[in-house]
Amino acid sequence: MTAFWAEPDFDAHECVQLVHDRKSGLTAIIAIHSTHCGPAAGGTRFWHYNDPAGAMRDALRLSRGMSYKNAMAGLPMGGGKAVILADEQRIKTPEMLAAFGDAVEALGGRYITAEDVGITEADMVAVAQRTAYVSGLPVAGAGNAGGDPGPFTAMGIFLGIKAAVRHKLGKDSLAGVHVAVQGTGSVGGGVARLLAKEGARLTLADIHSERAAGLARELGCQAVASDAIMSVGCDVFSPNALGAILDDAGVARLDCAVVAGGANNQLARPEHGVLLAERGILYAPDYVINAGGIISVTLEYLARRAGASADINEVRRRLAQIPGRLESIWAESDATGVPADVVADRMAQKLIGRG
Repeated sequence: MTAFWAEPDFDAHECVQLVHDRKSGLTAIIAIHSTHCGPAAGGTRFWHYNDPAGAMRDALRLSRGMSYKNAMAGLPMGGGKAVILADEQRIKTPEMLAAFGDAVEALGGRYITAEDVGITEADMVAVAQRTAYVSGLPVAGAGNAGGDPGPFTAMGIFLGIKAAVRHKLGKDSLAGVHVAVQGTGSVGGGVARLLAKEGARLTLADIHSERAAGLARELGCQAVASDAIMSVGCDVFSPNALGAILDDAGVARLDCAVVAGGANNQLARPEHGVLLAERGILYAPDYVINAGGIISVTLEYLARRAGASADINEVRRRLAQIPGRLESIWAESDATGVPADVVADRMAQKLIGRG
């Protein structure tokens, strides 16, 4: 693995920690990008990487994205991310989760963790046995927010897609708007269900083809192969799986007017935002549109630290601000000719003291 400070995605990160616990078999990376706005908050990803360097790139890029996401959402949190390197069988044990909890605890509150790809609410409960610096835990009682952040992420994306359709296509309704949804897990599946209720026409895909097919039957829409979804002619392409899909080839394949989805780090490199703009495709910066989950997680964590419960109405109020935030980015982009992703990055960098 290349020294992390030599990685192109190293961005003056405050802390990059490699965790290895021989007894449990845990190998993980915890990356803290910025604590300018507060303790670094961001989920833990459990994933198998063919090359460990991929895990480092993910940790660096995702933690920087969390700095931007939390700042743009107006949350008193900095940006961090953890990646647990899974083996090919993706075996996850209680001992590994305990060791990971100990590693988070050792940081003394500089990093707050929660769910991400491959990590469940039950996993966070296990981690919480070893550290208090965790959120996304089950909650009880009507009107309380918390638990799995996926549905809140999905709702924010749905609201962002409506804003994008309004801005780019001039339509106040999603009825008949064709959305190609890549990824039908917790977030993508939630987005698809919300879109279907509004009358959108959907095409779905997932690397787990049976999952996409099942959701397509439920919603009465079409499913296609995972390698075909980016070429589907549609109004909106909504990526809700893994990131870095918008590279040279990916952007060239698109046949849409809007890209708006929940995947983190959708742009493989900064220049791919320029390519989208040159093609006239409206882009919803991922860390702005997908902030619903971290909004819920943060309010849950802060309320628990204060001995209270997070109010779901406050979470919903903050989710409702996502469209306006996107509109401000697109308005500046339209006025200046600067691509939307660059506009958003500049806003976020100012908020974390790096502008």
